[in-house]
Amino acid sequence: MRHVLVLVTLILATAAHASEPHWIGTWSAASQGVMPGTLRTYDGQTLRLIVHVSVGGRKMRVRLSNRLGDAPLVIGGAHVAHRTRDAAIDPASDRALTFDGRTSVSIPAHAEATSDAVDLDVAAVSDLAVSLYLPHRTGASTAHALALQTSYVSSPGDHTAAAALPVRDTLSAWPFLAGIDVAAPRDGASIVAFGSSHTDGDGSTADTNRRWPDLLAARLVMNGRALGVLNAGIIGNRLLNDSPRSPASPFGTLLGDAGLRRFERDVLAQAGVKYVVTGLGVNDILFPALPFTPPTETVTAQDLIAGYRELIARAHAKGIRVIGTTIPPFEGATFEGFDLKLDLFTPERERTRVALNDWIRRGAAFDGVVDFDAVLRDPARPTRLSPAYVVEDGLHVNDAGNAAQADAIPLELFRR
Repeated sequence: MRHVLVLVTLILATAAHASEPHWIGTWSAASQGVMPGTLRTYDGQTLRLIVHVSVGGRKMRVRLSNRLGDAPLVIGGAHVAHRTRDAAIDPASDRALTFDGRTSVSIPAHAEATSDAVDLDVAAVSDLAVSLYLPHRTGASTAHALALQTSYVSSPGDHTAAAALPVRDTLSAWPFLAGIDVAAPRDGASIVAFGSSHTDGDGSTADTNRRWPDLLAARLVMNGRALGVLNAGIIGNRLLNDSPRSPASPFGTLLGDAGLRRFERDVLAQAGVKYVVTGLGVNDILFPALPFTPPTETVTAQDLIAGYRELIARAHAKGIRVIGTTIPPFEGATFEGFDLKLDLFTPERERTRVALNDWIRRGAAFDGVVDFDAVLRDPARPTRLSPAYVVEDGLHVNDAGNAAQADAIPLELFRR
């Protein structure tokens, strides 16, 4: 009799597990802090945040972040719906979000919260609107800065369910919104694009979803591959060092934790992740050129290789395949801002880039390699980006360059 009871318990536990949704990420934004003196505040207003998801599903949940907040973040109400145009939503699709059954939530400082699941038919490569009501004066200390997407701020009041939001202002960041997951078949999975501004889409056209991870997601859908693509790029992000914290630095926490530090949160902890496409290192090479970088900071190709070996080992321990990408050229790149204009290129930095790229291509440490350097460089002068792709700063690429990167990624790398 005892063996029968044990068997019945095991069967019931297996059945309960099988009935739970298999979650995969369909959209994400890596959380950042802000530059000193730039904190934006909201008071009794509703934020309607527009996002472009990758893979679809019929059940979804939303993740909110207060990771850089020093006080609790109070969300008085939250809704999700299909976006129709600008700040308008399809009212038939509107769903109230709850957190442990409650329509409001207080997220502790330095923490995150995930909503309960809601039934909503989410189409692949479509737009959703996540509306958050902030009943108290709230500083957006946790956000994603380079959204390249117009979102909306309401006049005072809880307008989370409004089909037509009473818009008072717009914003170009994603405050507090960290991720969206959808329920998927058991073989569903997600890909994390883990990088810096090239991954984040700097240089692409706002409000068009022309970042290379977006275009990769569209390619996957067109080829019948139900894989989510999560963008974990942060402008100025580095593999080895956090956003510069020297008193002279104007960046504050804007450029994010070092890739080694944020890898757990932004890659390994994502729902259903099976692949990561890495793209860090260029800022490690270039930042010693900036006057507010600590003078003791030096970076060699061997330093970066050691950092990447650590990331690869951590991913492999979780059964995640790691795709490496080479660093595109940067001759002619400049840094302009804070009353500075600096040429970032030197022969020594170029040698570091070449050495790192040689290891990525030939070191056999990655599970696959995509040669973004070969795709984007000028054939007549390989130390520069192609004139067809480069934007004014000499470092980033336009929509055509993003498309070239997305098209260069063999879909066979993402085998089931």
